[in-house]
Formats: sequence, C-alpha cells, structure tokens
Amino acid sequence: MLSMKLESDGILVALRPFDEKNAIAHIFSREHGMVTGMLRGAITTKTNKPLVGQMGTMTWNARLDSALGVFHWESEKNLAAPIMMKPDALLYMNAAFDLICTMLPEREPYPTLYDKTVGLLNALPRATDEYIKWEIELLGELGYAMDLSHCSGCGKTTDLNYISPKTARAVCDDCAAPYLSVLYKMPVTLDTTLKFLEKICNDQGATLPNSRKLLDNKKI
Repeated sequence: MLSMKLESDGILVALRPFDEKNAIAHIFSREHGMVTGMLRGAITTKTNKPLVGQMGTMTWNARLDSALGVFHWESEKNLAAPIMMKPDALLYMNAAFDLICTMLPEREPYPTLYDKTVGLLNALPRATDEYIKWEIELLGELGYAMDLSHCSGCGKTTDLNYISPKTARAVCDDCAAPYLSVLYKMPVTLDTTLKFLEKICNDQGATLPNSRKLLDNKKI
C-alpha cells in the first residue's frame, strides 16, 4: 500500500478540536511549508501538551497524498510563552499565524519565510516593529516583492514618495503626478501592506483574517 511521510522542523500555528480527544493541527514547517493533519490526544493529554506557538519536530504520515494524515509532534520550545503577557505582541503573533494558515498553499516550502517567522517570534516580546518587516517578506513570497530603491517608471532614486499597487515598486513624484488617486503613499505602513493582503485574498477567493484587520489602526 502506498504511503507518504514528511519530516521537518516546524511551528505549530493553529490547533482546533476535532472531537473530545483529538485536534486538527496546522504546522508551518521549514521543509514542506504548511502541513495539516490530525494530532491524536491533543485535547486530553496531560504531558507534553501541544500549544500554539511551539517550535519542534514533526512527522506526518498518510496513506495517500490527498489524505488528512496524522502528526507525531515533539515540541522543543514554546516561542509564544514570552509573548502571552504582552497584549500588543500577542496580536501580531496571532495575525502572522492566521495569515500563514489563510494564504500559504498546502505543502509548498517557504524556507526563508519560515526563518523570518522564527525571527519574528523571538523578537516580538521586545520589538513589535519587526512585524511589518515580516509582512513585507510574506508579500514578497506571494508575488509582491517590494522594490523601493528606484522609480519603476524612470529609474530615478530621489523623490520616491509613492508605491504602485500593481507592482509594489516605488514611483517618484514626477511619474506619480497623473496617478495620485490610485497610488499608495510612502512610507510603507500596516495600511499599505493591508491593501496588498486584501488584493491577494480576493484573488485567492479567501477572506482576510479578522486578527489582521485588528491591526489596521495600530501604529508601528
């Protein structure tokens, strides 16, 4: 009988009950990207209880590629523990995890984004300004890599005060003049990245997570 097995380091980014004993887990892994599967006994276990924000090693087994699969999870460190007592940092962590679950395709690797996510979790208890850098990295992985070094229209490197919503590249004042109503203003803020995220969600037929919407009016 055919079977599949995946192994990797990963971050447990979501966990929801399946029945009285088991849970559906979403693990963002370095080698295989987003992986979804059953985590048996996750609800009732008293020792080594799986928690969102844990980093560890996963093994995922399934009989078929299309099957849900079952995890074996060995947690090594709870990256979320220092964040739990800091409400602002917790908002950013939840938004990042929900965006990962919503926007990344299943079992497609994003090793750079994985490393950036580990870096974000390590930084969040002290520096919430790291979050917008993480979102910019996510946008790059999803096809909107920002290039703010020169004007996309004329190549100019000065007076770069706008961003194209189509290309995520900088636009100088002269080139921007006829299109001010549609361009995004610099500097890049959470409002700017929100617009790109909404566009991608619309293209994917997905819904932007509420946790990300909560960050709309926050200033970094």
